[in-house]
Amino acid sequence: MAKTISKNDNYFMREEKLRSKKKSELTSTIIINALIAIFAFIWIIPILWLLVTAFSKYRGIDTMHFFPAQGWTLDNFKIVLFEPDSVCQYVAWFKNTFIIATFSCIISTAFVLMVSYAFSCMRFKGRQEMMKFSIILNMFPGVLSMIAVYFVMKQLGLTNSHIGMVIVYSAGAGLGYLICKGFMDTIPTTIREAARLDGASEIQIFFRIILPLSKPIIVYTVISAFLAPWADFVFAKLMLNSGISSDWTVAIGLYNMLGKDLKSHYFSIFCAGGLLISIPISVLFMLMQKYYVEGVTGGASKG
Repeated sequence: MAKTISKNDNYFMREEKLRSKKKSELTSTIIINALIAIFAFIWIIPILWLLVTAFSKYRGIDTMHFFPAQGWTLDNFKIVLFEPDSVCQYVAWFKNTFIIATFSCIISTAFVLMVSYAFSCMRFKGRQEMMKFSIILNMFPGVLSMIAVYFVMKQLGLTNSHIGMVIVYSAGAGLGYLICKGFMDTIPTTIREAARLDGASEIQIFFRIILPLSKPIIVYTVISAFLAPWADFVFAKLMLNSGISSDWTVAIGLYNMLGKDLKSHYFSIFCAGGLLISIPISVLFMLMQKYYVEGVTGGASKG
């Protein structure tokens, strides 16, 4: 009888511990999700403010109201797109940035793919040392070299030019090979060996075998290279330091609207421009999201 009671007591104790554990886990989950929701709300407030301010009739910064107090309008988008002036030349800025981003994307993607293929699929003397050196070099922030880069480009006469910007964005792109190399490492070596036995050269293997199998990482590389000029301000401001506003990129042009004497008249227009620039980038990312995620996860699985 005592043994039966003891077994029942043990059973109820285990059940009680299990219920207590589940309750504790549920409480932890609720607290964590609540904190995430609070942080997400705080993070999204500036974005929402930019969004609603872009439709505001008041041109300056309205710090007293979150939503437009003077009503809603589309005039800010009309000014940005169809009524350029000496301060706002958004269409020209967008065109400049798009041209720079397109050429930088093409050149950078080519550099990254070639370097990744060389380090992943080829074996040569000094390969490991070069990989280690490039990884260490890539750890240093790019802004540390911007003064040296500026003077080199100035000696070559490439400052205040879009060609110089393309060179700046593309020249060191090969150092970002690591994720792409990790993806190529997952491609079976037997495929390349079979191609070599059939008489294929390295170029044929690269273009006909490796690239078709690397579509996800190519999409990831293209998106990363294309987005860089849109978000960059420091190098663009340093290189395009002339007073010709029609030669600026979007980042420089929008920043110029926030000048001390301008923000009271152009802040809502600035918000409209910031909203417009996010649309093509967001659409591109949504269309390529599947391949983007596959590229990141595939490249991170092996290095």
